[in-house]
Amino acid sequence: MFKDICNKKFFITGGGTGGHIYPAVSIINELLKSGAENENIFYIGNKNNPEKKIANDANFQFLSVEVTGMQRKFSLKFIKWVFVLFISIIKALFYCIKYKPDVVFATGGYVSAPVLFAANILNIPYVLHDSDCIPGIVTRFFSKNAKAVNLAFVEANKYIKSNNVYNYNNPVRSVFFEIAKEEARKELNINDEFLILIMGGSQGAKSINAAAKELIEKYKNRNDIKIILQTGRKNYDETVKDFIIPSNTRIEPYFDNMAVPISASDLIISRAGSISISEILSSKNPSILIPYPYAAANHQRINAKAIADKNAALYLEDDELKNGKLINVIDELINSKEKYNILKNNAENLGRDFKFANEKILNLIINAIK
Repeated sequence: MFKDICNKKFFITGGGTGGHIYPAVSIINELLKSGAENENIFYIGNKNNPEKKIANDANFQFLSVEVTGMQRKFSLKFIKWVFVLFISIIKALFYCIKYKPDVVFATGGYVSAPVLFAANILNIPYVLHDSDCIPGIVTRFFSKNAKAVNLAFVEANKYIKSNNVYNYNNPVRSVFFEIAKEEARKELNINDEFLILIMGGSQGAKSINAAAKELIEKYKNRNDIKIILQTGRKNYDETVKDFIIPSNTRIEPYFDNMAVPISASDLIISRAGSISISEILSSKNPSILIPYPYAAANHQRINAKAIADKNAALYLEDDELKNGKLINVIDELINSKEKYNILKNNAENLGRDFKFANEKILNLIINAIK
């Protein structure tokens, strides 16, 4: 049981990308489930980022700071960035003085920096979470004074200077644990077919979509295989243009509830963002991970290799999609039950702990309160 938290106030901050936003959303939902009042929880992000809409759709209270990613070279843009950061820190100090949070939980990204500066100035306890194998600059910079630092990957520990480091995985939205595989398959009208889900994130990935179309062509006459392709909203029209979609294939721009296709699948092809990996493992499914080659600090490659090294996923480079290797790899998995089952069993073993990550991280937050 948690302490009485109904009268405690919480600042949750982090944004810019799903890797920062969805862990924050998961923890807010965990707080609400555990007795915290919605009026005492404030999501602090940038109103120009996706977190604003996500917070509004979920009826979370939202406060905005306008800081964005740091300019790496000294220039007029860098001077402007420093000025915006300074104003954002003043704004965060105002929020802290006005609402008097008992604790801050930060999931990274530059948008969380002003709130963490304010927390240090006002001596407000804070807990950090980082989703990737290589922690972000904000996490590394503020880790020394954090009450606790949760890192999704053990490989990230060496970058953090703190005696209070934990490895409780990424918080995953509860919906991933609330829908059974059979229920998800029924919703998608899948019976005994082998279901392959291909996704490139909410924005999609042109290289993955192109390789997926080759795969769909190859398997279009296979009644024992079904394919779902999520193209990303901006790539849907281009992907389906002049393309005849076979009866065993479904192509969608986006699923509002990704828990359904992920839970229903037998094999998932995906980019290697840490939250995507966590949601895939939570569904206890094997995957083929194709890192975005231009991700900051190369973190998607490192994320993917960490899972592939545990033999819970296969790893492909984006360039390898051009030579038909994806088809060869999938053929091998479909035709070798032994290899498929090894991947599946290892994914299941890694996925078991995700169900308890939210509660463990919430414990760190509650215990940080003075």
